[in-house]
Amino acid sequence: MSSKILKSPIPYLALLLAHLIWGANFVVAKVTLEEFPTHSLAFLRFAIASLLLAPFFLAETRKVKINPKDLPNLILIGIFIITFNITFFFAGIQRTTATDASILTLVIPMLSVILGWIFLKEKVYTINLLGIALGFIGAIIIIGLPQILLGQFQPEMLLGNILMILASVSWVIGALISRKMLKIYPSLIVTAVAFLVGVITFFPPALREYLVDPGWPEKVTMLGLLGLAYMTALSSISAYFLFEWALAKTSLIAADLFQYIEPFIAATLAVLILHERISFSFIIGAVLIALGVYWGTLAKEFHHKHHRTHRI
Repeated sequence: MSSKILKSPIPYLALLLAHLIWGANFVVAKVTLEEFPTHSLAFLRFAIASLLLAPFFLAETRKVKINPKDLPNLILIGIFIITFNITFFFAGIQRTTATDASILTLVIPMLSVILGWIFLKEKVYTINLLGIALGFIGAIIIIGLPQILLGQFQPEMLLGNILMILASVSWVIGALISRKMLKIYPSLIVTAVAFLVGVITFFPPALREYLVDPGWPEKVTMLGLLGLAYMTALSSISAYFLFEWALAKTSLIAADLFQYIEPFIAATLAVLILHERISFSFIIGAVLIALGVYWGTLAKEFHHKHHRTHRI
């Protein structure tokens, strides 16, 4: 892949920048949630993002019309990928560390392989299952099961880590539903509809938060506004377009390799800005998850070429 990077570096730089943005988003979200009520932040994020996407969405719908029969699936995608995922993510990141949260999101590709094998009858090989098992052991270590058995754990952090896993599960379910829709509609349409679903579903709880505390907007500082702008303009919009553009010019495997940057960026910023500590158990769990993701997903294509008899 190194020769491809040297010959055409721009798409890989775009992938790098997209994952740098997403990696920093863990810390940005944690800081921003100190100033915004949870559902209000989610509502504002996707309301603004929807407005920014609206011109592109309307231009795309002139070329591709949405079939009313597909609306239930498109809405379900939004419910799982936006509503459930963001609700669990925000609730989780408030209770756990940004470093733990960033590593635990790496279970997404492993969950995708497992659920794709179970529900979509996709090919899975022995090496993939071994990798997934290794990755899940790493996730269990980070979640804190060893500390639970020893009676030395923080209930709030444990809950936060479990919520981060639930965020990943909801994302994968939504992604599985979206596979069929992405064969019919461009990703921009699927994403824009999902954002709109998020706006609609987050509005009632956001309104309730305002009615309970009408004065919260006055307490938001410039730091909070910059966090909202980052999460909306960079994490939701810019990184999305960078990733999609680069993906069209590279490959999914190459794109997936760059996801390892996110936990590194998140952990570095968390240590420098949030003064989080990297524990030995975190390092062990992170290594196991990284190896698990590689053997469970990224090594899949290579392994298929050499070990076809081990297909399960």
